[in-house]
Amino acid sequence: MLKNINIKNKRASFEYNLLNKFTAGMKLMGTEIKSIRTGNAQINEAFCQMKNGELYIVNMYIDEYKFGSFSNHKTTRTRKLLLNKKELKQIDKKITEKGFTVVPLKVFISERGFAKIDVAIAQGKKIHDKRQSMKEKDNKREIDRIKKSY
Repeated sequence: MLKNINIKNKRASFEYNLLNKFTAGMKLMGTEIKSIRTGNAQINEAFCQMKNGELYIVNMYIDEYKFGSFSNHKTTRTRKLLLNKKELKQIDKKITEKGFTVVPLKVFISERGFAKIDVAIAQGKKIHDKRQSMKEKDNKREIDRIKKSY
């Protein structure tokens, strides 16, 4: 079992402007949490969706637990995210506006051993914004190289 589980969605900050971040719990089965603790999960293709005033994560891949039996879970099932009513209302209010979505950023294990997920309200970037992000990233990398050589 790995100690530091940090499963990240690296494309999220490139594709979206991240506005508000929330940390949510996840409603999981036993084999799912065991599989996450071994680091066998991906959120690159995942997205969040509101249904009946509750937030769900769709298309999150959690590999089947290696030592699981017939009671193993489905790898890409829809999972409920656990947030306060106040946070859910805030997310629902923002999502109903055009151009906003909820994006999963990172899955991690809390100090108490629970699986948590960081989600953010995000707005999609235009092509010129993405180019600007790439230029800034390249400039930062170049400055770091110059600093390293001195």
